Amino acid sequence: MKPKLWLYDTTLRDGSQAEGISLSLNDKLKIARQLDAMGIPFIEGGWPGANPKDVQFFWKLQEQPLKQAEVVAFCATRRPHKLAAEDPMLQGILAAKTRWVTIFGKSWDLHVTESLKTSLEENLAMIQDSIAYLCSQGRQVIYDAEHWFDGYKHNPHYAIKTLQSAIAAGASWLVLCDTNGGTLPHEITEIIEGIYTAIPELNHPDYPHLGIHPHNDSGTAVANAIAAVRSGVTMVQGTINGYGERCGNADLCTLIPNLQIKLGYDCLEQSQLAQLTQTSRLVSETVNFAPEERSPFVGRSAFTHKAGIHVSAVCKNPLTYEHIVPEAVGNQRQIVISEQSGISNILHYAHKFGLTLEKHDPDCREILSQLKNLEHQGYQFEAAEASFELMMRSILKQRPPLFQLQGFQVHCNICPESHDFSSKALATIKVTVDQQYLLEVAEGNGPVSALDRALRQALTKFYPQIAQFRLTDYKVRILDGTMGTAAQIRVLVESSNGQERWTTIGVSSNILDASYQAVVEGIEYGLLLQSAIKPQITPIT
Repeated sequence: MKPKLWLYDTTLRDGSQAEGISLSLNDKLKIARQLDAMGIPFIEGGWPGANPKDVQFFWKLQEQPLKQAEVVAFCATRRPHKLAAEDPMLQGILAAKTRWVTIFGKSWDLHVTESLKTSLEENLAMIQDSIAYLCSQGRQVIYDAEHWFDGYKHNPHYAIKTLQSAIAAGASWLVLCDTNGGTLPHEITEIIEGIYTAIPELNHPDYPHLGIHPHNDSGTAVANAIAAVRSGVTMVQGTINGYGERCGNADLCTLIPNLQIKLGYDCLEQSQLAQLTQTSRLVSETVNFAPEERSPFVGRSAFTHKAGIHVSAVCKNPLTYEHIVPEAVGNQRQIVISEQSGISNILHYAHKFGLTLEKHDPDCREILSQLKNLEHQGYQFEAAEASFELMMRSILKQRPPLFQLQGFQVHCNICPESHDFSSKALATIKVTVDQQYLLEVAEGNGPVSALDRALRQALTKFYPQIAQFRLTDYKVRILDGTMGTAAQIRVLVESSNGQERWTTIGVSSNILDASYQAVVEGIEYGLLLQSAIKPQITPIT
């Protein structure tokens, strides 16, 4: 039976030091409660006293405590040549009223002499005095040995003495920090073995336990954490999505499944592990970062299959191309369609769209052929499933003609000399619905906006439900820049009816034509989502 590992999340402190992240008080509380629900034992809340927000955070959690997690206050050792009991910084830590405190001190003699500008002996006294004082006030102390691995490489004798000072003062945990993120996994193993040799008491259960806090500057933070655990470390510190200063910290979303599912360590309950993807996305949304789609385990692409051979095998047995069951971490399998697709992709989507299609149907081959031809022209149905469904329905003769375009014109009046680039565009469109003809005109803040409005105004007279539709996103990509203004243009349009979203695509060398294709299919697909799609015909006078 492998020992229990203690997970320590520092997203709210170390993670928030990432460039571009600024958490409000409510953001911090939301993330903390999600981490608590997921079963993380230790949640580092910040440095009380360093800023008013962190003080308020600890006050709020005193009023409404977390359900199971220990919230941890973070601080540095006392200042040189001061008494810990007289250091205002440590008084702020005590005011946070947390049972656990993490305090960091210098392990690298370079930092002692260059950053602190003090002696090596005084640094040892700072570590011992600060920890002893906090313990005397009823706190349990996690000692973060900052720059531990660099310190050990440059002066192993002194680095060991810093740990011995923390042990003598009563620290409960000794956490080895790879602060610069420059250590490799084999070095982690060798150095931790050196610690156990130098301080054999650490093998005794009554002595402090070791932890690891790796940064990702060499891209090996997760590997370093795994190496440390396999060397006897029982606490792992990291952040959700690996957020942190410079290249970030060990990503708990990658680390936890590897430790628990692959190596068999006891980290979380299974139901809590299944919240991992949800937690990753909640945190990315809260910090206003786009989720990393290719993140292991929790990314949207982690269990996405595209190539026909892969899809065929996965449909028979997911183990053929999946290393774990996606639901174990709260993720799900996805099949995408592209020019690399095979019959299995087509059958998967037919089932997804509620269409009856068998492997040996001629329509199956026709759909696949049409897919490859259109993708060769520049279509990308992977990003526009709604258009792919419409294409499938056309071939299966299940796409009723809802309206017919008779023509459109778009006019833009821009006067560069007067610097008036804000003139409205005007679109005129002719459509017929069930043999009724309509001419409509609309203005917009650009040609696509005007075209979209004119089409909606015309069709709403026949299909009132279109009034609920909205164009929510519009993306343009030039497919071959070397062709200049003759290049093919791909337009993706995202639409919504207030409850669902769907994406459609258009491709042409004319941006208005490509836009019209995508806009029209967006409206058509929205109508197909409705229970009734027959037009409400009233005489036009």
